[in-house]
Amino acid sequence: MPIDDALLDGEMNMEKATDHLQHELRGIRTGRATPALVENIKVDYYGSPTDLRSIASISVPESAQLLIKPFSPGDLKAIEKAINDSKIGLTPHSDGKQLRLMLPSLSQERRLQLVGQTKEMGERAKVTIRNARRDANKIIDTEQKGGIVTEDEAESGKEQVQELTKKYEAKVEELLEKKRHEILQV
Repeated sequence: MPIDDALLDGEMNMEKATDHLQHELRGIRTGRATPALVENIKVDYYGSPTDLRSIASISVPESAQLLIKPFSPGDLKAIEKAINDSKIGLTPHSDGKQLRLMLPSLSQERRLQLVGQTKEMGERAKVTIRNARRDANKIIDTEQKGGIVTEDEAESGKEQVQELTKKYEAKVEELLEKKRHEILQV
């Protein structure tokens, strides 16, 4: 059944969009320190970009502090440079063996900027979801024109695609609202 294939493909793409949004939102800072803020920072590790979590342990000794201990002491400088080059706005403090990142408390203005950032990420996810809907509908139209499915089956398929779209857009809104609440919580 080609309509089932179009639906499955569309749902898979929509699921990928929401998963990607979830991954992006973990990197947005809230009032508390979390390893997700820095774990995906790319460090130049012997010529290849490597996630920070792959070459160092990241812990949260206090609610406003991150502690980064490289597995190899020689990587400390590369990690420090990668953090400084990233756009997280935190300056690492080194004691020669480990790095400490002190998270200053967020001002209301900065919190609102972060909420705006999450909205932009959500809109990108919604655009991806809508593109998946468009692609699934194109496949259904092509199948109908080719005589593989009837007009009623095509209409039913398009309604199912729209239901999926609504479901995943609601999921995006739910993720955004949850993150917005975390950011604005003092």
